[in-house]
Amino acid sequence: MPIHVLPDTLVARIAAGEVVERPASAVKEMVENAIDAGASDIRVECAEGGRALLRVTDNGSGIRADEVELAFTHHATSKLSTDEDLTRIKTLGFRGEALASIASVSIVTCATRHADETTGTLIRFDNGRIVQHDKIGRPAGTTMTVENLFARVPARLKFLKSNQTERGHIDAIVTRYALVYPSVRFSLVHDGRVTFQTQGSGRLRDALAQTHGAEVAERLIPIGEMARDDDAHDMDMPEASIEVSGYASLPTLDHNNRSKIQLFVNGRPIQDVKLSYAVIQAYHTLLMVGRYPIAVVMIRMPVEDVDVNAHPAKAEVRFREPEAVFSAVQRAIRRELLARMAPPEPPSVLSTVDLPGLSRPEAPVDPNAPIEPGWSAGAGQWPAPRDGSAYTAPLHGSGSWERVGIARQSQGGEFSAASPANTGPMPTRSLPALRILGQLALAYVIAEGPEGLYLIDQHAAHERVLYERMLAQRELGPVVSQALLDPLPVQLPADSAWRVEENLPVLRDLGFDLEAFGANTWLVRAVPPMMAQDDIAAALREIAGDLESGDAPLRRDIEARILRRVCKRMAIKAGRVLALSEMQALVRDLEACESPRTCPHGRPTMLQIGVGQLEKQFGRLG
Repeated sequence: MPIHVLPDTLVARIAAGEVVERPASAVKEMVENAIDAGASDIRVECAEGGRALLRVTDNGSGIRADEVELAFTHHATSKLSTDEDLTRIKTLGFRGEALASIASVSIVTCATRHADETTGTLIRFDNGRIVQHDKIGRPAGTTMTVENLFARVPARLKFLKSNQTERGHIDAIVTRYALVYPSVRFSLVHDGRVTFQTQGSGRLRDALAQTHGAEVAERLIPIGEMARDDDAHDMDMPEASIEVSGYASLPTLDHNNRSKIQLFVNGRPIQDVKLSYAVIQAYHTLLMVGRYPIAVVMIRMPVEDVDVNAHPAKAEVRFREPEAVFSAVQRAIRRELLARMAPPEPPSVLSTVDLPGLSRPEAPVDPNAPIEPGWSAGAGQWPAPRDGSAYTAPLHGSGSWERVGIARQSQGGEFSAASPANTGPMPTRSLPALRILGQLALAYVIAEGPEGLYLIDQHAAHERVLYERMLAQRELGPVVSQALLDPLPVQLPADSAWRVEENLPVLRDLGFDLEAFGANTWLVRAVPPMMAQDDIAAALREIAGDLESGDAPLRRDIEARILRRVCKRMAIKAGRVLALSEMQALVRDLEACESPRTCPHGRPTMLQIGVGQLEKQFGRLG
């Protein structure tokens, strides 16, 4: 076939396919134009999922009469003029393609009046051709009406989903912008019925109540700047930093997929797998596997450090320093989670129950003092020291932190080498004092506490203890290795061996000494001490599989993945008989952990049966 130039109408429709994928895409472009025009009130109306009608009305600055027709020309925009402007984009729209693309695949009517003019303009396009152009009277602002979207492009029309599905996509677009611009009053009307409306109060929590529901909004905690100031912030930020704000859920509130993780950069909704992963990593070991948090994360950074011209729909961006953004998001959320996850208050029913001696005093202790034995079942209290002095609590953290020469500071969750200068009061424990009663089914430790009965999964609890112990060791530097008497050759699958090579420095810092030994084979010379008696070949294969699966953009995430695998293999298993002293040591070590209620994979380490529940089951409560 001979080469020929395509007609302008066909070129326009091809280009429109990159910008206008479905009705929600047209809504997105028109809402962005309204926000860029300074609107404080935006109304979106739809009919038949956007197929029959889309209308966006705003009270922004409007379009000048002599520029209305030009606004529907390809590559016409007021937001860029030079190459340098493309690296400092501060507006949501900038390409000058949206209106021309929409007009080429639908019937578009634009009614607008600029704030500085006395009369308005009405212009109407029918699939790219002007069919009406008049002067009208109307308030300042713009109304864009799109009818019969894709009617002349049946190939695109047949790929649209049901009206309900298309409505859902439109809802998602409008609610995202309602969150990032809480000072704008949004209204959404489907088939003549108002389905969504915000107050435009400027407070993100008010917008959250409309988008997520009042009950969920009340259970979200502020992060970053929002933790200090709940009011909306100006998007013009200092050039020197990455600022993170927004709201996130505590681990007690989660979701079954990632759809409730919403990310915004400089006022622009984005999709970014790595940043979503950063949010999930902030909940590391705090959520069950397969459960995800609810989070609305606002990131503000210098405009020259982010490239928004990376995707036709402007849904994806690129960062100059992606790891810095990743870390900023993860730290901001993790910091607030740890600060707000206080131990639960005992239930009111315990106010009438006498359980003497179960609350240990939180007095400072000598790190070098011997560990006293635990609860004395016969005496019903913690035993007094042998020298007859006043009672002091057992050494906090004796089973993990101090055993590796580490003391936790009282604030911030930081670690430092133990010394007389930093042995101050310890943080409030996350678990109450527990009295060991025995073992159930060779898998669970039974304990009594002030809140009732506790069943502790010995494997999950030991996983948590080992994991935090190794993290504490890693904070001081590389993990100590134990050399094998005879180096062990281990052959790995071809699709996993290169992962080990790629992560050799990480493995070395975690106590593994590996040497290439032929094709897909590694010679293991040393391992972390706790693994010396393990099936090392099987362990290395599992670690290689962990490195291969998923996405771990930062070195510390790769380290955490390897440590979780090591601890899972080395933790005591169900079916092992534990002596009373072993159970006491395990529970005492668990009490010293920072996150004792879940294992490193997010599985609960314990279940609690409250005193009130027991009394109800025994018919003691009327």
